[in-house]
Amino acid sequence: MRGLRPQLPGAGVEVRGGPNRPPLPATASKDLFGRARRLADDLGVGPLASVAVGGASDGNFTAGVGTPTLDGLGAVGGGAHADDEHLFTAELPKRTRLLTALVCELLAAEGCPSGRNGPRRPMLSDHLRGGTG
Repeated sequence: MRGLRPQLPGAGVEVRGGPNRPPLPATASKDLFGRARRLADDLGVGPLASVAVGGASDGNFTAGVGTPTLDGLGAVGGGAHADDEHLFTAELPKRTRLLTALVCELLAAEGCPSGRNGPRRPMLSDHLRGGTG
């Protein structure tokens, strides 16, 4: 950005700003990622890979105040924020199961989803609806 130069006579370029989020250190995600990796394996939706990417998210703020933070549990795809941004719809149910299981485990909700070979147990959404499945 700081390398931008005006292209029209009499025009100017002023660039202001800088980093506006604290870092998201790997230590903020380590324990949560371990849980998510184990759950992904248990549910048969793994393997789950850890990656470091540039950029920032609102997770930088939560990690910055000491809250364990795991970013990147959304859709699987590529081209983030670009013309070729896309997601793989076949991955959405898998990610939903993983995220539900992680939230259940973190809340210690009775009836967390079972692994891939076990019977279906009531899920958090069942509890929120007032039913058990």
